[in-house]
Amino acid sequence: MEDGSVRVGVLSLHSSKETKAILNAVEDLGHRGEWIRQENTAIEIDSEGVHLEPDVDVIANRLLLSNTGHPSEELGLATTYESLRPMLNEPQATLTALHKFATGVKLANAGVPVPDALLALDNRRLNEGRGEFGEEVVYKTAIGTHGGGTWKIGPDETVNPRVGNRQAFLQKLIERDGEHHRDLRVYVVGDRIIGAMNRYAPENDWRTNVALGGDVEDASDRLPDTVVEMATTAADVVGLDYAGVDLIEGEDGWFVLEVNPTAGFRGLYKASNVSPAPYIAQLAIELGGGEVDPERVADLSATLDDSRPSSMPREAEQAHEEAVSIGYTEEVLVSGTSGSKTVIAKSDTGAARTSIDTGLAAEIGAGPIKSITRVRSGSSKSSRSRPVVDLVVGVSGNQHTVTASIEDRSHMDYALLLGRDILENYQVDVRRRAEAEDYDPDREEEEEEEL
Repeated sequence: MEDGSVRVGVLSLHSSKETKAILNAVEDLGHRGEWIRQENTAIEIDSEGVHLEPDVDVIANRLLLSNTGHPSEELGLATTYESLRPMLNEPQATLTALHKFATGVKLANAGVPVPDALLALDNRRLNEGRGEFGEEVVYKTAIGTHGGGTWKIGPDETVNPRVGNRQAFLQKLIERDGEHHRDLRVYVVGDRIIGAMNRYAPENDWRTNVALGGDVEDASDRLPDTVVEMATTAADVVGLDYAGVDLIEGEDGWFVLEVNPTAGFRGLYKASNVSPAPYIAQLAIELGGGEVDPERVADLSATLDDSRPSSMPREAEQAHEEAVSIGYTEEVLVSGTSGSKTVIAKSDTGAARTSIDTGLAAEIGAGPIKSITRVRSGSSKSSRSRPVVDLVVGVSGNQHTVTASIEDRSHMDYALLLGRDILENYQVDVRRRAEAEDYDPDREEEEEEEL
């Protein structure tokens, strides 16, 4: 550390507006930021010890583990850094927060109210316990983000202990009669509340995630004392230095739903005009032995500066990772609430939304129906209405939770059509085909366009 300047590394391997905002805040506070990512990172062991590139004094961990198929690799990387430098959001705490049921167990053991829940590895035991949760129950994967892998199911629906390759569990549905479904996100940094927002579910949905179209409202100035204590305690119990704590109010009071170590900033800033980035930067600088002006932190929090930071590696600006290639038809694993099946799916870049056959949807328990969408088939000027459901599709080792339309595809070769909601992550090679046994090259396939 030179002249009191702290070198703050932000460990984030994906392109993140939140990472950019933290790094910009570090520089605006008079210190030096380093984006620790693929293009510039190396750790060397030699006879003189361990050397870091880039070298930093302290690290803020923002690895997005819920979106990767191999979180243990990134957790190992974070653990390596933790053994060398002070770290905010240490690996063990982020691992606990990554697994929603593990978070619930940790909080319940500490006396923090959480919704009743059941995780069972046996199918029979999980469905035997279904009746304990009332008419409707939340069924969710233990690892997920942006509301993906979360369903509200009725009394007659059976469920599996796994959805695709993810463990799943049941959780009591917390609602207040007659009210628009909402929850509360409180952003905690250190021992202070930075801001809070009510999140309202969009029309025809019950999940409140901003990424799914949920609306937000500032709640920073009217938090009950109970909520303040629960939010700060939850972050502390899980072991996180900064977190978005999600709470919900039911007839019996408040409950903590999740504690998110990589909660986004944009929704909170939209609602409250307060950015957590300068406060996270302050926490990191002080952990590294530096000093900041608290008034300057408060001034910076009035702006969400997620522009390209000067510390972004030059290679990162120029790098364009080549998308994974999949075939015109591809073998995929499709999962619902009661089962999974490997099928041959067709890629259709003209379709905005993935589509599944009614028979296949029933077989895997896709549902419940969320809403109705209108689509136009082929060159027809007329449109038809189709129900839509949440679906988990595994492609080339990656898992995608999408809202798929249901249609009768029994007269077509492929029971599953991949739309742009999945294909945007891949490069389609029309020369590659994985054909089903009953494939008929002369049978005409419909294509659809969402209106």
